[in-house]
Amino acid sequence: MAFETTKREVSELYAFARLLADGSVPMGSVTAEVKSSDNTSVDTPCRRVLWIDRIEHDGPRRYKLSQDKEEVHILTATKERNGRISVHPDQESRVVPCALFDALANALLQLLKSGNSQDIEVSDEIEEVLDELKIYDLEANTDDRTDFTVTFDAPHCQPEGLVVRSRLGSMNPLLDGGRAANLKFEQSGIKFATPTVNKVNALPEAPDEVCQRMLMIERLGGVLKYADVADKVFRCNLGMIDLHFGRLLAEMVRLMHLEEVTRISQLVERMEEMNPLKIKDELITKHGFYRYKMRQFLLAAALGLRPAKIYTGKPGAIGGMLLVQGDGSVWLYDTSDTETFAEFLYQNSRLLKGDVEKDKYGFLERENGIYYFKLNVKIGLLKR
Repeated sequence: MAFETTKREVSELYAFARLLADGSVPMGSVTAEVKSSDNTSVDTPCRRVLWIDRIEHDGPRRYKLSQDKEEVHILTATKERNGRISVHPDQESRVVPCALFDALANALLQLLKSGNSQDIEVSDEIEEVLDELKIYDLEANTDDRTDFTVTFDAPHCQPEGLVVRSRLGSMNPLLDGGRAANLKFEQSGIKFATPTVNKVNALPEAPDEVCQRMLMIERLGGVLKYADVADKVFRCNLGMIDLHFGRLLAEMVRLMHLEEVTRISQLVERMEEMNPLKIKDELITKHGFYRYKMRQFLLAAALGLRPAKIYTGKPGAIGGMLLVQGDGSVWLYDTSDTETFAEFLYQNSRLLKGDVEKDKYGFLERENGIYYFKLNVKIGLLKR
């Protein structure tokens, strides 16, 4: 019986099937474009896939490619106390041709390219293939934010937990911390009476309502001055990047609302002009201070930094990202090439506007006799 799902969930499954069908995945570039002139991967470094571990509601399974990449062995696996996935060496496996994964990937790609709606219907035929491949959950059953774990043919064959981002559907943000990702601005200049505060907060709901409130505060003689990161855990996490990184983020988010500039690279260029941290010009022009700090932050966010969870800088469960392009090609960005990964994120990330009511920002709020105005940090990849 056909069922409905979302393009985001199908994208995860598509990337999984594509890797097993191809037996390898090309390393992404800064622009995420094919590097060879004839649209092949001749000049593009690739990582060979040995096996993929995927966790279903009834436990983990391993999909292991044969040496000739013609077959996939499906094995029931177990999750050990240390979190590693293992299989018994004498276990019998179910063997299916790689061509079946190729057919599945092609069918899923057609679904992803169909229509503009994020909701799609999976046919009975595709569901039968999923059952044959022992795939019952479209979305990963993990609590570490990874979608599945891939072991590549590398010197140490270490498994890598990967997340899938797809330009064929809605993407999970790189950073979406809700209320924990709010930054506080103190309202100074003149002291607002309660009716004035109510007037500012009563501006009607609109795409630019936060900008309109900020402009109204300015027209009424108020000044919004950066105060702090609202959540103490997020404050400390940002401090791991730089002790003043909260101020830098705040100025970028403020500019995003006031000038409708969303691309991270363009906002950093504006920060280099404005120099909100008042650092020496040599640090900006010769050392690329603002760019360097932002690249560090984006890489940390892609690999697991979260506003409400203590960040230590140590490697976590996420080792990289699979990016599904608009043409269906899948690219790998991981810690084996952090320079390319960080630069790709820098060139392809943007600030997003979170839900004002849900994330509790964009209003004048009183704390200990002082009015504060909060802005929210939310970062995603460009859709192009």
